[in-house]
Amino acid sequence: MAVLFIFLGFPPNSDADNLDQAIATETTINQAAVKSQKKIDRVSGQTRKALDEFRRVSRETDTLITYNGHLRKMLRSQQEEKESIERQLVEIETTWREIVPLILRMLESIETFVELDFPFLPDERHKRIENLKAMMLRADVTDAEKYRRILEAYQIENDYGQTIEAYPADLKDSGTPRTVNFLRLGRVALYYQTLDGNETGTWNRVEKSWELLPYEYKKPIRNGLRIARKEVAPDLLILPVSAPEAVK
Repeated sequence: MAVLFIFLGFPPNSDADNLDQAIATETTINQAAVKSQKKIDRVSGQTRKALDEFRRVSRETDTLITYNGHLRKMLRSQQEEKESIERQLVEIETTWREIVPLILRMLESIETFVELDFPFLPDERHKRIENLKAMMLRADVTDAEKYRRILEAYQIENDYGQTIEAYPADLKDSGTPRTVNFLRLGRVALYYQTLDGNETGTWNRVEKSWELLPYEYKKPIRNGLRIARKEVAPDLLILPVSAPEAVK
C-alpha cells in the first residue's frame, strides 16, 4: 500500500496583512488630521486677523462718528456766528451812517457849553474846539478817530468840574487886558486877584460879568491860590459863591 504525501504549504499571514493595513490606515488618518489641523490653524489665524480688523474698523468707525458729530456742531456754530457777524456788519454800516451826524451834534453841544460856562482858560478851550472843527473836514481822519477825539474833549471838560486850579492869564474886562491870577473851584466859582493883591473879583454867572469883591476876601483868595498850587496844605476857605440862575 503506497503512501501519498501532499505538500500544501503555509497559509498566508492574514494577521500581518491586517496590521499593515491598519498601520497604513492610521498613517493616512494621521496625515489627514495633520492637514486638517493645519487648515484649522490657518482658518483660525485668518479668523483672528479678520476679528482684529473688524474691531479696529469698528473703533475707527466709532471715532469717525464722534468726530463727524463734533464737526457738525462746529459747522452749525460757525454758521450761527457767520449769520451774527453779517447782522453786525449791517448794524455797523447803519451805525456809521448815523455816527457823523452824532459827532456834529456833540461838537455843537460842547461849543455851546463852553460859551455858557465860566470863562476860564478861554484860549485853550476855544482852540480845542476849533481844532475839532478843522478835524471834522479832514478826509484822512477816520470817523472812529473823530469820535474818540470828541469824547476826549468831553472828558477834559468833565474833569474841570472835579478839580481846583490856579493859573495866570489876561483878564479881559471892560478895560485894557491885564495879567492876573485866576482861581477856579471846579465849576462852582471862578475868582481872580491882581498880581499885587490889591484887587480881587469873581465871575457873576447871573450877570455874565466880573464883579469886585470886598477887601475881606483878599486873604482867602490868596490862600486858595496857594492851595491850588499845592504850596500849602488844604484848608477851609470862606468865599462868596454866586447862586445859579433860577429856571423860569
